[in-house]
Amino acid sequence: MANIFNPFRFIPKLEIEAKAIDILELMQRSPNYQPKWPLDASRAAEFLGLDVVWDSIPDDCQGAIAARILPLERLIEINEDIPKLRGGFGESTIAHEIGHWVLHINPEAVKRLLGLRDKGIIVRAEPLLCRNELQLNGIEWQAQYFASCLLMPQYKLEEVSRGRDLTKWPYLYEMAEELGVTISNLIHRLKDLGWIYLPDNSRQIELTEAKTIG
Repeated sequence: MANIFNPFRFIPKLEIEAKAIDILELMQRSPNYQPKWPLDASRAAEFLGLDVVWDSIPDDCQGAIAARILPLERLIEINEDIPKLRGGFGESTIAHEIGHWVLHINPEAVKRLLGLRDKGIIVRAEPLLCRNELQLNGIEWQAQYFASCLLMPQYKLEEVSRGRDLTKWPYLYEMAEELGVTISNLIHRLKDLGWIYLPDNSRQIELTEAKTIG
């Protein structure tokens, strides 16, 4: 079984966001894939030549598997047996897997193995497994950050936040619905951008100096 994954490395947030924006810009130039919001992450996957299917993925010795990528099949499988993956969580999960494909899988290695397969040589590549975990570290954090950038690019956040008070929860719920994401993902994204401040165990949102009420 061949390894087609890039060695782990620290990837700056700016580089991850740039890769997401590059994909959105390329989609914008293609009449059949111009991004519309809420963004259909499956369309973004299709644009990259990836298929997305919902299927039952059995647990392994480490527990439940939320999703997996089969690199040689260019296939993203989402576990239909996990109900919470539907809706906004589902879009985030698909975008997360696209992040793995873009950031962590070596396309040249995939191409090389497919070339060997075409010549009749039996080759296999290990799948990339994603688990339904709350704590994201290493490549999982990178893929999740990519997903946030893809589903909620800054230019789109600027647009949907215009005229809305980001300290008011009803406006934030409206934004989350327009973007097709969960409210928790939206809040995390806004906090990460430095637009809002929300203390732990509090519902009182404050604007930061980086963002004014528009």
